[in-house]
Amino acid sequence: MSDSPGGSYTRDDLTTPTRSKERAAWDEEAVHAVLDAGYLCHLGFVRDGAPVVLPTLYARVGRRLYLHGSTGSRPLHGARDEQGLPVCVTVTHLDGLVLAKSAFHHSVNYRSVVAHGTAHQVTDPAELRLALDAIVDQVVPGRSAECRPGNAKELAATAVIRLELDQVSAKTRTGGVNDEPEDLGLPYWAGVLPVAPAYGAPLPSPHTDVEPPRNVRELAC
Repeated sequence: MSDSPGGSYTRDDLTTPTRSKERAAWDEEAVHAVLDAGYLCHLGFVRDGAPVVLPTLYARVGRRLYLHGSTGSRPLHGARDEQGLPVCVTVTHLDGLVLAKSAFHHSVNYRSVVAHGTAHQVTDPAELRLALDAIVDQVVPGRSAECRPGNAKELAATAVIRLELDQVSAKTRTGGVNDEPEDLGLPYWAGVLPVAPAYGAPLPSPHTDVEPPRNVRELAC
């Protein structure tokens, strides 16, 4: 990933949360850390006057997000137009369940990013290959060098949309339970149950006669 250190994203009404503003951040380091820790996002847009939210894979390259899609998908029809497609992209990592003595103070620890902007379809062949390699590597680092690249037919059926990162912010919650003082003596357990992603042992294809590469083995550890 290419970065310009010390930068900050636009802070305005669209990127400032209305609740718990103290948990928000607009600096590149915080935003990029959340984006780089995942590969699944949710893409929101309006279709025929109704809101639509779709899960898809993504990758960050500098101050750009590339989102994977199909040439037949609905979002791409709007992104093909010169004016582009207004979108909202969200990424969330769940880090813990915060279990309080009162139902009201139950919460979750999380890291999230929300990005607003206008998405455009990637049409330049060189940029398309770069974006697809980045998306593959976002899921498993180094994987694009360990598989056959897409051929002309496959590339023609694959679409990528590009979102320039500008109106974007991160928001996180960390720490423990925030119970009311009068509830501290109640006879209920309270605390944090950590949550983390886990990979199982690699399941080889019947047509695979080689050992999993190191990057796959490391994810499975």
